[in-house]
Amino acid sequence: MTNELDREVARRRTFAIISHPDAGKTTLTEKLLLYGGAIHLAGSVKAKRARRHATSDWMELEKERGISVTSSVLQFAYRDHAVNLLDTPGHQDFSEDTYRTLAAADSAVMLIDAAKGVEPQTKKLFKVCRMRGIPIFTFVNKLDRYGREPLDLMDELEQVLGIRSYPMNWPIGMGPDFRGVYDRQARVVHVFSAEGSHGESEVAERSVSIDSDEIKTVLTEAELAKLHGDIELLDIGGDEFTREKCDSGQLSPMFFGSAMTNFGVRPFLDAFLDLAPAPTSRPTTKGPREPTNPKFAGFVFKIQANMDPAHRDRIAFMRVVSGRYVKGMSAFHSRLGKEVRLAKPSQFMAAERTAIEDAWPGDVIGLFDPGQYRIGDTLAEGNEVEFEGVPRFSPEHFAVVRSKDPLRRKQMEKGLEQLSEEGTVQIFQQLHMGMKDPIVGVVGALQFEVLQYRLEHEYGAKIALDRLPFSHARWVVGPNFDPKSFDWEGNRQTVQDRDGLPLVLFRDDWALQHAEDKHPELKFLSEAPMLRKVAEAATGS
Repeated sequence: MTNELDREVARRRTFAIISHPDAGKTTLTEKLLLYGGAIHLAGSVKAKRARRHATSDWMELEKERGISVTSSVLQFAYRDHAVNLLDTPGHQDFSEDTYRTLAAADSAVMLIDAAKGVEPQTKKLFKVCRMRGIPIFTFVNKLDRYGREPLDLMDELEQVLGIRSYPMNWPIGMGPDFRGVYDRQARVVHVFSAEGSHGESEVAERSVSIDSDEIKTVLTEAELAKLHGDIELLDIGGDEFTREKCDSGQLSPMFFGSAMTNFGVRPFLDAFLDLAPAPTSRPTTKGPREPTNPKFAGFVFKIQANMDPAHRDRIAFMRVVSGRYVKGMSAFHSRLGKEVRLAKPSQFMAAERTAIEDAWPGDVIGLFDPGQYRIGDTLAEGNEVEFEGVPRFSPEHFAVVRSKDPLRRKQMEKGLEQLSEEGTVQIFQQLHMGMKDPIVGVVGALQFEVLQYRLEHEYGAKIALDRLPFSHARWVVGPNFDPKSFDWEGNRQTVQDRDGLPLVLFRDDWALQHAEDKHPELKFLSEAPMLRKVAEAATGS
C-alpha cells in the first residue's frame, strides 16, 4: 500500500488557472484538454459561429453569456500524469468561488494577456495564491495578436505583483508573424503551423536545434539574429532558475503562446507537469496532514446543485488529501460528529461524470449529497483530524427576496437553501421572521442575476429582489451582545446566518467604524467564525 500510495501521489498534478476576464482562460483550458486527449475538438467560448461551447462551461447561463460563472473540475491523463484541472470563473463578481477552489489546488497557472499585461482581477487572485504560498506559473497568452514586448511584461510582473519570472521559453515573432517558441533549456526551437484548423485540433509542430544548420531553413536571418540577441540578454541579466524558488512561489516560470491557435500549448503542458508540485500537505487543527499518510482524509470545497437537470441532484466536490479513497467506504464527518457513507463517487469532465472505484491524494471526486455536506467539511478515517475551514467571505451586496408567485414559495425556499449551501449566495434571516422575507448577500452584483436565473430555470420560482443600502457584513462575537438594542443606533441591521450566528449589516465604512469604536468589547469579523470558536470568543477564552 505504501509503495502504491507513494507512486500515485507522485503522478498527481492538481492546479487552477487564474486570470482577469477575457484573458483566454477557458480557451486555454479547452486546449489543455485537447492535448491531454480528453476531447478531440476544442470549442471556442466566444466564436460567434461556433457550433460547440467550451467543455468547462456546462451551465446554460454560461453558454448564453459566453462567460464562466462557476468553477468546474476537469480530469484527464497525460503521459504518466493524472491531471486535476480546476477551472475557475474569471469575472470578479464570482471571485468567492475562485477563492474556495484555490484551497483545493497545489499550484496555479496565471494567465496574462500579452497586450494588457497584469489586470486588476489578476492582482487579487495572485494575492490569494501568495497567501497560500503555492507555486505560480505564468502563461503569456494571445501572442497571435500584437501586444507588449516580453521584457516589458516580465518587468511588470515584478513591479506590480512583486514576483520575479524566469522565461522557460521565448516567443519568436508576434501577431501574424508569431512563428513559435524557443525552449531555453533544451536549446530547441518549436515552429508551428496552423494549417487552417482555427485552433480546433492539435497544430503541426517542428522542433529544430538552434545549434544545427537546419535552423536556417525554418527561421529567417532577421528572426534568428533577434532570437540570439534576446537570449543573450536573458542569460546575462535574468534570474537563475532553481526548483526551490519555484516551489516556494518566489520565482514564476514563464511561458509564451496562443491558446486560440494552440501555438505553444503542448510545450507549456510538458514543462508544467514536470515542474508543478505533486500533492502537498494540508493544515489541520493538529498540524499538517501529509498526502502519504495511509489513513484517508479529505475536505469538501465546493457543492453544486442540479448538474444533472433530469435528476436535480447535488454533488459535493471533495479534495482527497491523504490515503486512498475506496468506493463505498465510510468516514467520520467532523462537523456532524458521526460516521457517514461516502456514496456514489464520480470524476468529472465538467458536467459529464464517470463512476470510479478509488481515488488518491490530489484527486477531486464528486460525492452524492443528500444534504449532509457543507463547504469546508472534513471527512476522514478516524476522528482525530479536522482541516482548517474553507473561508466564507463577507458579502458586499444585499437584497430582500420575494416570490412573485405565492404558490411557488416552497420552491423558492428550497432553491435558496440549496444555492446557499452551494455557496452561490449567503442567506440571512431577519430577527424573529424566519424565512419570511429572507435577505441574500453576494460578493458580486452579477450573482443576483445568476440567482434569479437559476431559481427560475432549476426550481420554477420567479423572484423579485429589493436591493438594500448596506455594503458590509460582519459576524459579531463577544459578551453581552444584544441585537435589539444594537439596531437602534441606526445605519445597520442585525440578522442571523444559517447557523444562527449574529451578523450585522452596515450601510458604509463610517457606520462600521462607529460600531467598532463604541463597542470595543465586541469583535466584528469579515469571515464567518468556525462554530467551535464562537463560544471561545464569546467568553474571551
